[in-house]
Amino acid sequence: MGKKKVFVAVTNDVSTDYRVHKVCNYLISKNYDVVVYGRVLPNTIAVKRGYKIVRKQHFFNNNFLFYAEFNIRLFFYLLFRKYDYILSNDLDTLPSCFFASKIKNINLVYDSHELFSEGPELQGRKFVQGFWRKLEDFFLPKIKNSYTVSQSIVEFYDDKYQNKMGLIRNIPLKKDVLIVDDIVFPTKNKTIIYQGVLNPGRGLKPMIKALNFINDVDLIIVGYGKVEEELKDFVAKENMNNRVHFLGRVSRDKLFNYTKKATLGMVLEEPLGLSFQYSLPNKLFDYIHAGIPIIAGNLPEITRIVNKYKVGVLVNDYQPETIANAIKKLLKDDVLLSEIKENEQKAKDILCWEKESEKLDNYFK
Repeated sequence: MGKKKVFVAVTNDVSTDYRVHKVCNYLISKNYDVVVYGRVLPNTIAVKRGYKIVRKQHFFNNNFLFYAEFNIRLFFYLLFRKYDYILSNDLDTLPSCFFASKIKNINLVYDSHELFSEGPELQGRKFVQGFWRKLEDFFLPKIKNSYTVSQSIVEFYDDKYQNKMGLIRNIPLKKDVLIVDDIVFPTKNKTIIYQGVLNPGRGLKPMIKALNFINDVDLIIVGYGKVEEELKDFVAKENMNNRVHFLGRVSRDKLFNYTKKATLGMVLEEPLGLSFQYSLPNKLFDYIHAGIPIIAGNLPEITRIVNKYKVGVLVNDYQPETIANAIKKLLKDDVLLSEIKENEQKAKDILCWEKESEKLDNYFK
């Protein structure tokens, strides 16, 4: 009996998808043989991993043609190979994985990283959103083994499809392999950090405007994405070039050096569609692990964690003055700051991938 083989399909960047990486490493620790299938992206980082990575160069790199090409190629790839499990990450890999698993009689596991059909980039695009909703309507009730990242998404899908998804949150490892780097921020002020993708609806513009009402706090932005240039223009327009610092893309194994150096962490996702409303961003847990207090928007999943573990303060709206007042009040309150830091030390023992990943055993028998 050789090792059981797990095939993992993903359309986003293999080098930066921390969730996929953690799941693969967990499966390897359970003696599975793992292959990850992804695509070549323009700004991807070459990575050495404990599992095999197959990356395909595509003719089309976005829109419907990309998804069609990806799924057709993936389907034929699977058709001529033998695996014990197929792990499909997100709705855009599901069609090929589903049909290949049926034809080849392979166990299918589905990991939904977000409420896909309600994503912010689909808002106001009726036809495209309708297409993804139809795919969910077709596939999700038929899948026996699936899990997702937040309780609100579990409940949303269960109301719609009675499909009893599991919950495996995207939480950092307590004992992660990290490269220690002595970094210096380009400011002497206190700092609030935003880390992650620079996409619409991350609360960055209100945060930049909030700096007008605070004198001694600068914003550090670590990440890249489609609104990066637009944000830089916005910073210039607001005369905030000396207060907002773009540090660009940082690899996951060095990111913690930046996180723990900041004074506060921001999680100001705006409710642009249900996907954001129900999201539980992994930066929230990164901040907890780094021991930095959190300023957060009042969305259900984020509120649940902040209130349960008492790790930060919530703002009720995204007005720049509201955000500024919350930051000023928190920074003045030394007692609260030290309580939050103590709570974060306790919370990170509970909110860690070492505990969360054990639930994967329910899916990979």
